[in-house]
Amino acid sequence: MKKLTSMADLEGVRRSLKEQRLEAERQEKIKAAEAKKLQDEANLFKKLVRDVTPLPDINLKLHELEKPAPIARQREMDDEAVLWESISDEMDVERFLETDDKLSYRRNGVGVEALKKLRKGQWVIQAQIDLHGLRSDEARTAVGEFLRSSVKHDIRCVRIIHGKGLGSIGKEPVLKEKVKRWLVQKDEVLAFCQAPPRDGGAGALLVILKARQ
Repeated sequence: MKKLTSMADLEGVRRSLKEQRLEAERQEKIKAAEAKKLQDEANLFKKLVRDVTPLPDINLKLHELEKPAPIARQREMDDEAVLWESISDEMDVERFLETDDKLSYRRNGVGVEALKKLRKGQWVIQAQIDLHGLRSDEARTAVGEFLRSSVKHDIRCVRIIHGKGLGSIGKEPVLKEKVKRWLVQKDEVLAFCQAPPRDGGAGALLVILKARQ
């Protein structure tokens, strides 16, 4: 009877050791999976930013500003929404546009070379939004959210697909003209122009955005 008890005890010890070993192996697998996930994310980030073109020829003078008092994020988002909704659809945008056949736009301080490269499609398009099927008010909200999100993620060049207006009354590109008006009024926008044919031509705009601060 003593011997059976000893064997039972030995078997219990073996089971305990096996369970500990299996648990250790499980923990190692979890750690390895987490490490792989972090490495994959790092590799993906490197892949996304390796072809980002830096904004050239911008002569901006930096000034030290006093840090404002903290503002609740929800209030900040509400204020941004109000500002965006206040942007006019009727603004006379022609006086802001470059006098070229593409009616491009370049904010003061942005180098001419940056716009030339944009016209030639030499900037890497990092994100895009397609406005097909949206009403004017829906498109305006969508563009505002898209620009804010792009700047937040430090995306510098985007494509806005507004369409050629072939399905609208009179075949006029109404949304195209409105998008130009909106973009001119947005601080995030440094420059834009009609996309080259391979990137959408008359149905899209390429936009350079300011860097995240």
